[in-house]
Amino acid sequence: MPRIATRNPLLERHGKALDLFGDRVRSVRPGQWEDGTPCEEWNVRDLVNHLTSEQLWVPPLLREGATLDEVGDRYDGDVLGADPVAAWERAAEGSREAFATPGVFDGTVQLSYGETAVTHYCAEMICDLVVHAWDLSRAIGAEERLPGDLVDFVVRQLTPRAADLARSGLFAPPVEPPPEATVQTKLLCLVGRRP
Repeated sequence: MPRIATRNPLLERHGKALDLFGDRVRSVRPGQWEDGTPCEEWNVRDLVNHLTSEQLWVPPLLREGATLDEVGDRYDGDVLGADPVAAWERAAEGSREAFATPGVFDGTVQLSYGETAVTHYCAEMICDLVVHAWDLSRAIGAEERLPGDLVDFVVRQLTPRAADLARSGLFAPPVEPPPEATVQTKLLCLVGRRP
């Protein structure tokens, strides 16, 4: 009897998050690449570069089992080149394909804080894509409303670690949400954004 492929909700969310961020990247107008973003240290190009670099790491970590030392500084600096949109598209497709490798979610990956389940790594990537999709939307004047299912997922992932987010240095201190805040607003406040 043929084996029936089962859906992987995590893989589907990752694909949807890639599509969300990619849609915003394709919406950047030529004069906006140097504009500021809610991430004070990054302009639009820096933000897209960060997410592109993150996607470039996925294939060597998942497909080759590479360590951080083996990858080294391969994806440091500017990875966007003369065509940022094309660079993003290539990196996103490589990440999408690597996470879709059969059996990959049964394994682990070496990250800066040690050996980590691929499921956890993928969840982290989704969170980063979704939060930064909002950052990019705000920076370029695009639609800021995020898909509700992705927002709910990111809230479930980040809320248990709320106290550690600001201490990590990767997020600004949380902001008190208004009483009538939506789930998206609460998420953005959790990661130090001012919606």
